[in-house]
Amino acid sequence: MSFIRSERKCVEILRILKEHQEPIGAKRLSELMSEHGFTLTDRAVQYYLSYLDEMGFTKKIGNHGRVLTSAGIAETERALVDERIGYVISKLERLAFKSNFNPETGKGNVAYNLSCLPESQVDDAIRAFDEVINEKISFFSSYKIIDDDPRIPEGQTGIITVCNITMDGILQNHGIPIKMTFGGTMAVADRKPTGFVNLIGYRGTTVDPLILFINAGHTSIDKVIKTGNGVVLAIVREVPDAAVPTVNNIADAMKEYGFMFPIATGSGIYNVRADPYRTSIIAYSGMNLIGHAVEKGLDIRTELGAGNIPFSIFE
Repeated sequence: MSFIRSERKCVEILRILKEHQEPIGAKRLSELMSEHGFTLTDRAVQYYLSYLDEMGFTKKIGNHGRVLTSAGIAETERALVDERIGYVISKLERLAFKSNFNPETGKGNVAYNLSCLPESQVDDAIRAFDEVINEKISFFSSYKIIDDDPRIPEGQTGIITVCNITMDGILQNHGIPIKMTFGGTMAVADRKPTGFVNLIGYRGTTVDPLILFINAGHTSIDKVIKTGNGVVLAIVREVPDAAVPTVNNIADAMKEYGFMFPIATGSGIYNVRADPYRTSIIAYSGMNLIGHAVEKGLDIRTELGAGNIPFSIFE
């Protein structure tokens, strides 16, 4: 097994270098990696670059940064796609398995996303997050500001938000087979969802769909907040038809703890394809918090599905 197949962060670094002709330094690499859900400090990126230098896959060009060697190009082309295909769904499924929040007791673990931004922008981020929550276009009604996580770069502050994959874990723990189907952009008119604009399936993608939509500028969350019309992020899950009453009961119980889902359940709703045996669960994404901050021009980087944490931290 080659080195590139054993370290996903190195795969991402090589992918970025392959896409650029000019040398790239650690700082710029850190910024580009964050756009794809990898939150790493400049120092951490420098560590991986030194390792790739030793493997002969990259080389340093003076003080300008790194480029791929011929060996790095060949190795990247062999391993890049199959290494990253399915990675997103696999990571989220692991987090779902560890999400054991109990809506009856309010205890247990939830999955979370970790965002980092300059300390000077924290107040602006709080305003952006609160506006999304007040508009009720998020997955959860709270967040947590932290500064003691080793993944947070010096001079920055961390914000933890609840990841939608928590819902998958809770339903699985109740014996409901749930399928993570799509991430998409949802049109909103007069503050009501009207239908999906774009959908990307989670299986077979190399980039999380919600991160992709944010970075591509496909949302207008701030416009929804100000005018009631625009485009936000939403997710689609599928469960067997027979499980719908149980799903609705669980959702009602979770609302007591600040969860805000679903938007609706049904087959063929919001222009999602109909299935004769399964029902779609449509929910707003917690990434609307991040998307709104990005629209406001904040320098925020997010690792989607950063881990699991006790729900009590949000209380």
